[in-house]
Amino acid sequence: MNKKPTISIIVPCYNEEKVVSLFLQNIEPILKNTKESYEIIFINDGSQDNTFKVLQELKDSYRHIRIINLSRNFGKESAMTAGLEFSLGDVIIPIDADLQDPPELIVKFLEKWREGFDVVLAKRADRKSDSFFKRKSAELFYKTHNQISNISIPNNVGDYRLMTRRVVDAIKLLPENQRFMKGIFAWVGYPTTTIEYKREVRIAGETSFNGWKLWNFAIDGITSFSTVPLRIWLYIGVSISFLSFLFGITIIIKTLIYGIDLPGYASMLTIILFLGGIQLMGIGILGEYLGRIYNEAKGRPIYIIEGEY
Repeated sequence: MNKKPTISIIVPCYNEEKVVSLFLQNIEPILKNTKESYEIIFINDGSQDNTFKVLQELKDSYRHIRIINLSRNFGKESAMTAGLEFSLGDVIIPIDADLQDPPELIVKFLEKWREGFDVVLAKRADRKSDSFFKRKSAELFYKTHNQISNISIPNNVGDYRLMTRRVVDAIKLLPENQRFMKGIFAWVGYPTTTIEYKREVRIAGETSFNGWKLWNFAIDGITSFSTVPLRIWLYIGVSISFLSFLFGITIIIKTLIYGIDLPGYASMLTIILFLGGIQLMGIGILGEYLGRIYNEAKGRPIYIIEGEY
């Protein structure tokens, strides 16, 4: 490409050898019909299959492709960060290669951009293609996060969106290593509008997100933008101390009135185990935040690039 593109499509890839060709077959005609110049940046995030090889072969047929090959698997948030930092377009659109998010929305994105919006969100109005567990866990996460965080994340909005160059430049100013991109996108602000769509089933391959990864992702999201979990344990500690004080007063009064009785070992053991569990849970929450501080203090890069192709 000899000139700066208008549209940059960011596509993080991890083990997507079965879908990248179909993805290009679907998105290329749409981008051509916009009459705008464009680039499609694939970020190979340390795939264990032949994704990188397939992308190199496709590059011979699709001249708008750029391939950023990371040195290992750094995670989707890091891969997306790499794509944003290497993008050249006036508008940037992250999208997954599995075609669950329809490329046809790009036309509507551009219409809203021309109306003056810096951010155009794609909201999943219908998530029947997702499992019951995934739908309910996502609903619970959004509700919990937005109640305890100063930054609200739009419900059922993923990474698929349009952002203008000034939005991406603002995101690039944020230096943190531990990145929760949905929160970062919301944090920078700018005039925003929303388009609803129906989420489709995955065309091929399997998702790399299982229940355990989604759980850890939710914890990262909450601890990235809220200190309320730490404050909750302060309130729990104060409440238990107050109840213990009342219990102690009760024992003193009963002793003065009825004399000294033999304490029950079972009740004492229960109380000790309960308080021990509460303390360990509090230490665990504190450890989550200390771990984030530890990782940030090392100052390691968010990703390492093996090469650009």
